[in-house]
Amino acid sequence: MRRYLAYTRQAFLAKSAFRFDNSMRIVDTCLKVFIFWCIYQALYGGRNEIDGITFEMVMTNFILSIGLGSAFYLDEGYLPYRINNGSIGTELLKPISFRGILLASDLGNICFCLLFEFVPAIIVAVLSVGMNKPHSVEAFAAFLISVLLGFLVLWTLNFIFQSLSFWLINIWSLQTIKNVFVNVLSGAMIPLWFMPDWMQGFIQFTPFSSIYFEPVKIYLGQQTGIDILVSFIRQGCWIVVLAVIGELIWRRGIRRLVIQGG
Repeated sequence: MRRYLAYTRQAFLAKSAFRFDNSMRIVDTCLKVFIFWCIYQALYGGRNEIDGITFEMVMTNFILSIGLGSAFYLDEGYLPYRINNGSIGTELLKPISFRGILLASDLGNICFCLLFEFVPAIIVAVLSVGMNKPHSVEAFAAFLISVLLGFLVLWTLNFIFQSLSFWLINIWSLQTIKNVFVNVLSGAMIPLWFMPDWMQGFIQFTPFSSIYFEPVKIYLGQQTGIDILVSFIRQGCWIVVLAVIGELIWRRGIRRLVIQGG
């Protein structure tokens, strides 16, 4: 465990070195929230509620989704970079799991982003546009658990796409497509309340809503009791399914790995 914590600490300290970049990420998050506030302010046309969805609920969804999206900073080039330059061979010789190293490094980045990017951006967004409070203390506790599960869904999905670099020289385009699907189908760009019923039904059979929208619904009190448990089970199932797929791709990729050099 200490070895992995060392990677977490290293990533945390490395992230802290880029102060200007971190400041711009706070500005970027606040700008996104402000832009969506302007768009939906116009769409609501002075009304406070449409089909039972209040403007405050919409802004709460955006603040939490966009904020968490900024905090869930994943190094999407970690594995592809090491495969392309051949250093993956050295990484695999280490007496610890490469995926454990990757997860530990991402956690270091996320810990920094949560403290020094997510919290300041949330404070600015709340003071400027406002958001709903948690439905209850219990809902907030369940929200935190759901956020953790949502992160693991996103991480396992990202690992699958990174593992494709065993076959592809450049996976930037695939990563971009994946990020578009995550942003749209997770509710981060368009709240899923406004999706057609058939689309909402389809999204329920994908892992995307488990990343941001499920935690938001718990935060707002739209899911209580057994519904929260079902949400946790859904998120957990997606973690297992994506982890198994990632494991299969990883093993096949390792078997075909050829490293040349002197």
